[in-house]
Amino acid sequence: MDFSDYIQCLDENDHEHREALESSYHEAQRVMSPRGLQNYLEGMRAMCVMGRGQDLVLSYIQEMPGVAKEVGEDVIPDIVEAMMKLSSHTSGSVITLIIQNLPMAAGRLGDAEVLRGFLKLLHQMTGKAPRGLRPMMENLDELLAKLTLGGLRRWVMFGAQAHARDLDGQMAYFAIKTESAKAMLKAERRGTLFVNNQRKLNFYLRALWGRSFYMRPTAGDFETRKGLKPFIEKFQIHIPDAFDPFRGIDGMEVYRATVAHAAAHMVYTRDPISGEELSQAQMRFIEMFEDARIEYLAYREFPGLRKLWLQFFTAQLDPKDKDDPYGAPHETMDVMLRTTRAIMDPDYTDREALINDVAAEFVEKLEKDPYARNLSWMAGVDFYNRVQTIAKIPSVRILTDWPIPYRDDNRYFWDFAENMFETQGVDYLPSSQGPVRRNVGLMEFINEIDSEMTHDDHDEILVLSTELFPYEDDLETTKSWNEAEGKEPVSDPFHYPEWDYHVQLARPDWATVIERRQGRGDPKVMDEILVKHKPVASRIRHLIDAMQPQGIVRRRGYEEGEELDLNAAVRAMIDIRRGIMPDPRINIRITRHVRDLSIVVLMDLSESTNEKIGDIAEGENGYEDQPSILELTREATGLLSWAIDSIGDNFAIHGFASDGRHDVQYYRFKDFDQKYDDEAKSRMAGMKGNLSTRMGAALRHAGWHLSNQPAQKRLVLLITDGEPADIDERDPQYLRHDAKKAVEDLAMKGIYTYCLTLDPQADRYVARIFGENNFSIVDHVERLPERLPNVFAALTG
Repeated sequence: MDFSDYIQCLDENDHEHREALESSYHEAQRVMSPRGLQNYLEGMRAMCVMGRGQDLVLSYIQEMPGVAKEVGEDVIPDIVEAMMKLSSHTSGSVITLIIQNLPMAAGRLGDAEVLRGFLKLLHQMTGKAPRGLRPMMENLDELLAKLTLGGLRRWVMFGAQAHARDLDGQMAYFAIKTESAKAMLKAERRGTLFVNNQRKLNFYLRALWGRSFYMRPTAGDFETRKGLKPFIEKFQIHIPDAFDPFRGIDGMEVYRATVAHAAAHMVYTRDPISGEELSQAQMRFIEMFEDARIEYLAYREFPGLRKLWLQFFTAQLDPKDKDDPYGAPHETMDVMLRTTRAIMDPDYTDREALINDVAAEFVEKLEKDPYARNLSWMAGVDFYNRVQTIAKIPSVRILTDWPIPYRDDNRYFWDFAENMFETQGVDYLPSSQGPVRRNVGLMEFINEIDSEMTHDDHDEILVLSTELFPYEDDLETTKSWNEAEGKEPVSDPFHYPEWDYHVQLARPDWATVIERRQGRGDPKVMDEILVKHKPVASRIRHLIDAMQPQGIVRRRGYEEGEELDLNAAVRAMIDIRRGIMPDPRINIRITRHVRDLSIVVLMDLSESTNEKIGDIAEGENGYEDQPSILELTREATGLLSWAIDSIGDNFAIHGFASDGRHDVQYYRFKDFDQKYDDEAKSRMAGMKGNLSTRMGAALRHAGWHLSNQPAQKRLVLLITDGEPADIDERDPQYLRHDAKKAVEDLAMKGIYTYCLTLDPQADRYVARIFGENNFSIVDHVERLPERLPNVFAALTG
């Protein structure tokens, strides 16, 4: 790596600087994507342009990988921008001190957004108390160990206002040497910090539901100690960065109740609830019943959760506690709290008959079918109408301010018409808005086609029962209109989940697979491949045939069987005459082996397949170009297809490429019910490589085709040249983990997956995706016979 363009301010001959730069860059490569590395390098240039000394540049180089490891690489441009802003307010040594503290701050704050809030606080501080920045950085570890970001902000603002004109007092305050600084620090210290207990909470949820949930801290308690409400967004649980004890319940119990409640939403919510034509007050009542529903499902499976959540509804408000942030609830909110308790606690009887009746009715419906459609919606609207007989409906603000700290804001399960397209993805189109197919007669068909108003975005698709030819004398050589000018049909979209390793959850309907057709070529190309590699093809055929023989097989050495093994019987009689215990295994068992195998040969047809395998190779007449990966793919597939077809096994030939998650293109060159004839060969001869490689979605779709085959043994044989990658995903690990998950899901369905990689430089990621014994490198067609035994070994057991 040539760093000269980025660190012109450093001495090129300084060996110590060069070593630090190299080691830090190698560390950055392990935790950053290519885009993150580029931002990292641009930040080096910015630190040099700032002109505040070499220590600043070296501190940036050494500390940024640690920050990226804690909160992600996306925060690096924000850090660079913040340091550029601070450079006009403070010295280079203070900026260097800030950068040196950023890895620790990132680890304590635990989230990129919270760290961005910390950077904004530093910028505000330089305007109000610039002298206090250095002493605060020197004591930042102690401050962040005791305060949340909101508490730190209030502590900073108090010191800035109290010592606005006393510079010495300002420095002493931020060095935590004054009594006021210590008193304020004690007052702002929160009970339980999320960052100290995140690992415990992860284990807690994994013990309950056997999977991980991605949790992130939020900081919003800038003006009050109450903080933000928990919420679920993009499959992530956002939790306040600290909890104070709640009416005798310690902060750790509040955290357990919070994460368990949010996880219950994610586990037991199957369908969103429509928010159309509802008032905000009605929505709050529906949320109350939906919360009760998912908690019922949770403590039905884990009874101890009922006790965990119920204690928040039985905790009494202490009238002497002036610091309680919730206070006494409004009368309507009190009715809602008592109703929730009545649903949760079978031993509780309320003084209001309405509450008891509503709770009993809802519990009865839950016991009957907790997943009934619109269960919470109907219960909430009905209770909203009935509750007005015993309490007055207050303002929405009062109803929104639910006085139970562990309850989230319920944005997770609401669905509105205006964001339907956003939640479904841009590839979603209601079927009512799609084109309509209509069968028409010949004259109507011709009249509509001659219209000058036709365009590609059709509202109707006209279907003619027979193929239409132009008016020509020689019909045998004339192509039909459809063959000459028609477009290949495109299938309906297939939606598949995609595994997000960050949150350890599958994103539902995330990738869209669309079946398309590529152009045709000359089928003689495939025949020429067979002629060229006839010995190899014959060896492949004999190998596949020998690995799973069919016919009648006699196995000796069984106690029970269909025939008597005369030799074993004679030996047994001899042993009896000699007074020795005879071997009772004197029978022959006859079994009939029938080949029952279905195979999908799945080809990677991405743009990278157009590249050559190596640079040059020496041929008979000197040097000649190596074949492209696409040509090797075609040859390997052609030989496999001929061999499998000769044996008579059921197989299909498919390929794939992708242009983002909304357009995973899947090509079917030969289907299971189609013969391997000139039609299939012409499509294989015309295959082309383009776009990217979204492997997981293609594997799932190939598995779907295989699952429709009534074979006992099923195999996806993937032929690829490289790792999964796509234009809309810059994390190199994301699609690898998704492909690995797709292989695991197929294995659970009894579908075996094997990878033939054509790249001799294939990295170990192939082994991580498919397993150590489930891939082979085939960089020459001649090596196929020696690799195939590994492919079929697992299918012959």
